[in-house]
Amino acid sequence: MNPLILDSGPDHRSAITALSVNVNKVALLRNSRHLNIPSVVRAAQCCLQAGCQGITIHPRPDERHIRAGDVHEIAALMQHWPQAEFNIEGNPFHNLMDIVRAVRPHQATFVPDSVDQFTSDHGWNLPADRARLQPLIEECHALGVRVSLFMDPVPQAMVHARAAGADRVELYTEGYAREHAQGRGTPALAQCLALYAASAQAALQAGLGVNAGHDLNLDNLGDFLRAVPGVSEVSIGHALVADALERGYAATVAAYLDAIRAASRPGVGA
Repeated sequence: MNPLILDSGPDHRSAITALSVNVNKVALLRNSRHLNIPSVVRAAQCCLQAGCQGITIHPRPDERHIRAGDVHEIAALMQHWPQAEFNIEGNPFHNLMDIVRAVRPHQATFVPDSVDQFTSDHGWNLPADRARLQPLIEECHALGVRVSLFMDPVPQAMVHARAAGADRVELYTEGYAREHAQGRGTPALAQCLALYAASAQAALQAGLGVNAGHDLNLDNLGDFLRAVPGVSEVSIGHALVADALERGYAATVAAYLDAIRAASRPGVGA
């Protein structure tokens, strides 16, 4: 397990949120030609050099972005960054478990997407999915891999995620991002954030760590972290890579880290 991001003891609930950069969209651009540019490994390296605390990939069975070779090359890169986390997302009933067995990342994030799904758009249905998830979670634990379950903000489902053996949940934040885009200070946004906060609190009370991801960006990240307690890690890809096209990797990662730090200081950016 990543020694910098603990799942036991009091520290993981109060430590500053970690930034894990998802490099899938770099791979998608690379795959549009046959020149092997831009380099996915170089992108990950630049983000790590800029101070992010982890790298996320989501290799799908059709290899529309991350390919099998990328998985092993990034795994090799991460050996030079022992303080950083390697998080691999995917459906454990498709290709994810073979990848986990091969490279043993710090964290496997189980996502219930279909083979041809455009992007992840829902969390696990618990407790209905518990029986089939539990043996795969146990296998990950035997390999020394932390498991996070991709979940909708449903407070009552969090105890079932813990019962299935998960170490963390990743709150699916597209609903929040959509409401935030309609404007700050609206009753709908306040209600939405209250639901995410209640879900995070329920997860923490169940003994789970809390991650978050999907459509988070520089505009909405701070508001989310100020409202939602105990977020250990955010995984951000699409917006961060889009920002990097204009700012460069180093400046972009610095901007996201600044947003995270500002959200951790009472009264800043509120």
